[in-house]
Amino acid sequence: MVTSADSRSAVPRLVVAAPSSGSGKTTVATGLMAALAGRGFAVSPHKVGPDYIDPGYHALATGRVGRNLDAYLCGPELVGPLFLHGARGCDIAVVEGVMGLYDGAAGEGELASTAQVAKLLRAPVVLVVDASSQSRSVAALVHGFVSWDPEVRIGGVILNKVASDRHEVLLREAVDSVGVPVLGVLRRAAPVETPSRHLGLVPVAERGSDAVGAVAAMGAQVADGCDLEALVGLARSAGALSCAAWDAGEAVDFPPPPPLPVPSPGAAPPDPRFRPGRPRPQAPDGLKARVAVAGGAAFTFSYAEHTELLAAAGAEVVTFDPLRDEELPEGTAGLVVGGGFPEVYAAELSANEGLRKSVAKLALSGAPVAAECAGLLYLCRELDGLPMCGVLDASARMSERLTLGYRDAVAVSDSALAGAGTRMRGHEFHRTVVEPGAGAAPAWGMRAPERRVEGFVERGVHASYLHTHWAAEPGVARRFVERCRTS
Repeated sequence: MVTSADSRSAVPRLVVAAPSSGSGKTTVATGLMAALAGRGFAVSPHKVGPDYIDPGYHALATGRVGRNLDAYLCGPELVGPLFLHGARGCDIAVVEGVMGLYDGAAGEGELASTAQVAKLLRAPVVLVVDASSQSRSVAALVHGFVSWDPEVRIGGVILNKVASDRHEVLLREAVDSVGVPVLGVLRRAAPVETPSRHLGLVPVAERGSDAVGAVAAMGAQVADGCDLEALVGLARSAGALSCAAWDAGEAVDFPPPPPLPVPSPGAAPPDPRFRPGRPRPQAPDGLKARVAVAGGAAFTFSYAEHTELLAAAGAEVVTFDPLRDEELPEGTAGLVVGGGFPEVYAAELSANEGLRKSVAKLALSGAPVAAECAGLLYLCRELDGLPMCGVLDASARMSERLTLGYRDAVAVSDSALAGAGTRMRGHEFHRTVVEPGAGAAPAWGMRAPERRVEGFVERGVHASYLHTHWAAEPGVARRFVERCRTS
């Protein structure tokens, strides 16, 4: 059992990265997690970036909550503390990268890249290379990635989609010339079924036993093709971290900063202000406010730290499934509806009229409601012509256009979630369009990459397409729970 910050900082760890998307990072990272867990390791799973889907597969592989490490959403200084929080009590940690190793937030240099996170964690990198259409050229590719940033330590290569024994020999000879060890070879003839659709992989919650089988196959593939002993040895070479683990109780009790002024059009944005928590007395004991959090197959997108912050702020967090539960949990004082795929389940959500009415009744009473992306769609009058909760005078529909990217935002209206002027960074990821009616104020003013207002604030409702990570601004959880107590 890990009991001290010093011992936690020494947890063995490695980062699974690739030259580009589609190289096989998810297969290797998830398979490595499953293979190590199958050998008795307590594995801490992590994902670079805002992605919600891959952590579900990681959790299935390890039996632990998959956690995100996003230097854009949370700030670089929270990467280490959040990592240590997730790695408590673990023998080893595996971090799956995002996109290509050096790809980060557009126009922000290395910010939010896998390379930056690897450096912040002082972790060695395993580079997964799609070798299907090359042989000796792989040496030039690996050499380029090794030499691009000397602070990034690439400790080994896993060759993916290798065609034959002869192909493997050529690839190994090429990589050996660069001086980087080959830690694994995965054959092209051993695909693992991971179905995708309009926003990426199909989430674990929707696949049931199929997902269990896929993760087991990934684990077997990695165990057969990779040198697990060498990978563990590489993980043990990670440098010590000097930071302490993030703690929801400490973070939520940090005194709130003064709000930023609401910017006027054309004004330059203030510098981002990220800060970790520090010890403060816990919130006084008393009657907990019951906060219902949507879950189930339709609402799978959420960060584990959100419910931890709500609980630390004094909430009794209760999960419900909008596909099955006909009413909100008894005594619900506030509602959180995160992201997911309501468009896939629109008919089932619409058919659950009892719950739709229960949600509408709560929202119309003025109770705090926080909705992100899928939650926004669920609160609309309709989605693709099917009745939803009718909390917002807006209709939603599927679109051919993918909206994707990081956003720099400031709250432009006071709400149960954030006071006007609260600065947060977020992420948009959807193929839907919401056509608003009248009455609601906007939730956010987007400052980058384009200036616009977005979302809805009405009564106690804060609904928006923007996914945010509350660890960056834990005051939103404290404010939300306080409103639940007093509304």
